[in-house]
Amino acid sequence: MNIISDQYLWQLLQEDVPYFDLTTHGLGIGDRFGTITYTTRAETTLCCTEEAANLLKKAGAEVSLMLPTGYHANQGVTFLSATGNASSLHIAWKCSQNLLEYACGVATKTHQLVQLAQQSNPEVMLYTTRKSIPGTKPIAIKAILAGGAYPHRLGISETILIFEQHLIFLGGIEGLCQQLGELKRKVKEKKILVEVTDISEALRLAEAKIDGIQFDKMQANDLAEIVPKLKSIHPSLMILAAGGINETNITEYATTGVDGLVLTAPYYGKPADISVKMTSG
Repeated sequence: MNIISDQYLWQLLQEDVPYFDLTTHGLGIGDRFGTITYTTRAETTLCCTEEAANLLKKAGAEVSLMLPTGYHANQGVTFLSATGNASSLHIAWKCSQNLLEYACGVATKTHQLVQLAQQSNPEVMLYTTRKSIPGTKPIAIKAILAGGAYPHRLGISETILIFEQHLIFLGGIEGLCQQLGELKRKVKEKKILVEVTDISEALRLAEAKIDGIQFDKMQANDLAEIVPKLKSIHPSLMILAAGGINETNITEYATTGVDGLVLTAPYYGKPADISVKMTSG
């Protein structure tokens, strides 16, 4: 499981509590002992429960229950609880709830999309783009992993994906094909992928033995027709579909024969509905 740094968590906490809790301090209830519990209001794939527990600990509370990231909880399941003084519980309350609702929302959405796709094609995989909401990447990546997907690209330093914006400096597909051998020599441990929107370009790349092709915004019926042709030319070719894939069309794309579906939709999953209650004593 990926690690979300203490520095990131401290930043989340300090955004909500830059100095102190004025309400709790003003009421004079900070030293009173209590319990805080977090419960699902709907079926939820849990994510960042470890980080929420860490926030509670940083605030001075003691965690007594925590179900792990990746756990598929039914409605009404209490998955996190802690005890401590009222000051500690209120400091961590909203920060931890916000973190959990976003992370669990992404994880739950991802899980639902994975199920939809793999019910139609058990072999197809889901990959998420690097277009996560700014500032949320550590949470988003943990969440999509919890839901059963994998990151398509964690950043442009680790993978080679050639877009139209690169091709205009290379002389198009033909220019790329001319220097493909040299590129493969330089990056022998990496796969080389190219995004295309045109079937003729895909056929040319398959003939050149490119490692992978990513189709952008191509209709599912067109993909279903071209995938067998490409595989007949280059059997080990990896084929991905990207662009506008969501719960309304993912089943259709999953049945086209592509190896993977690349999507952004999980990052915009509806936040999970989580009940947080405190009791005194």
